[in-house]
Amino acid sequence: MPSIDEHGRPEPEPAAGEREMLLGYLEYHRATLEWKARGLDAAGLAVRVGRSTMTLAGLLKHMAFVEDHWFTWFLHDRPRPAPWDAVDWTARPDWEWETALTDAPDVVRAQWAESVSRSRVALEEALRGAGGVPDPLGALARRTWPSGEAPSIRWILVHMIEEYARHNGHADLLREAVDGSRGQ
Repeated sequence: MPSIDEHGRPEPEPAAGEREMLLGYLEYHRATLEWKARGLDAAGLAVRVGRSTMTLAGLLKHMAFVEDHWFTWFLHDRPRPAPWDAVDWTARPDWEWETALTDAPDVVRAQWAESVSRSRVALEEALRGAGGVPDPLGALARRTWPSGEAPSIRWILVHMIEEYARHNGHADLLREAVDGSRGQ
């Protein structure tokens, strides 16, 4: 059982196996984004830094999309769930960033939490389905890139950790701009 830090984040076990380590760091980074957006109203979630258009609301909605993109659409080759299925991504490639500010804070938070929950289930399903192979993390996604290659579950997990880590750096700056809160 991982220990939980003062911000509610599960600390990955320092000597865990590869699967537990990757899942531990993904959960840690998910919890970090939740912490950075915790307790903020619409005005707080809409704060921007400098000339950037990035906001905490936008980060939450973007990461909800990214969760569904990789664990539902790519890993399992399933249709994109709502609201992503109705977006014209060619006409509005930044739709999630643009529309996040028109959603109520509880809606944005709930959407992110639902996408994370869906991702956890999809990932466990994929790992169970790959259980008979020597390296379940090496099992390939069902959707492929245009080159015909498919990323492994391991690649998707590492990519998701990288995606959260990168955006959590943005979240640090945004939260500090809102109310001076610091911490990583």
